[in-house]
Amino acid sequence: MEKKDLAQMVDHTQLRAYAVTEDFEKLCKEAADYGFKMVAINSYPVKLCSELLKGTGVHVGAAIGFPLGQTTIENKVHETKQAIEEGADEIDYVINIGRLKEKDYDYIEREMAEIVKACKEKNVLSKVIFENCYLTDEEKVKVSEIAVKVKPDFIKTSTGFGTGGATLEDVKLMKSIVKDEVKVKAAGGIRDLDTFLAMMEAGAERIGTSAGIEIMNEFDKRNK
Repeated sequence: MEKKDLAQMVDHTQLRAYAVTEDFEKLCKEAADYGFKMVAINSYPVKLCSELLKGTGVHVGAAIGFPLGQTTIENKVHETKQAIEEGADEIDYVINIGRLKEKDYDYIEREMAEIVKACKEKNVLSKVIFENCYLTDEEKVKVSEIAVKVKPDFIKTSTGFGTGGATLEDVKLMKSIVKDEVKVKAAGGIRDLDTFLAMMEAGAERIGTSAGIEIMNEFDKRNK
């Protein structure tokens, strides 16, 4: 794999509550310089990042209902549509974990369907964040099965703000259910090249990380 191909799997992340304009300017410059696929940000700085990245080919990804998922479907859809209007061309939303725990699968499917519909209407990629550290394997399988039916572009392991991040076991499990119907994104705790490559081998086709530059530098050192 060439470095540019590796970079195109990276969602370059800045989701901290205390991030300021300077942080987003830095994030966007790094993403453009390294050829990363996307910047992963909360919905508020979407307009700024969209303007900074105009013409670079780097996507702007808005996190919706982040990081807890505990807002209504209506709020998530509104946040999604507003982010798209302001320049987001990818959406990563967090499911309502409580409703999943209550086995309200109809709610989880309706939430997914409405957000995916809002994205598809504007030709925007959609990603569904499970937050696997709080889920049983049965729950992970159930949401994966719903995703096969609804067809978001990706299902995603984690926010990076829970009690745990991506694991190889979770990526393999999710991939075993969705197969080639939906892609898998691994995020949370991926900070070195070996972990990055292992997630790819397990089936992940996009990696969310705030350590993208370090990983690219590690790749350079290895391939001198």
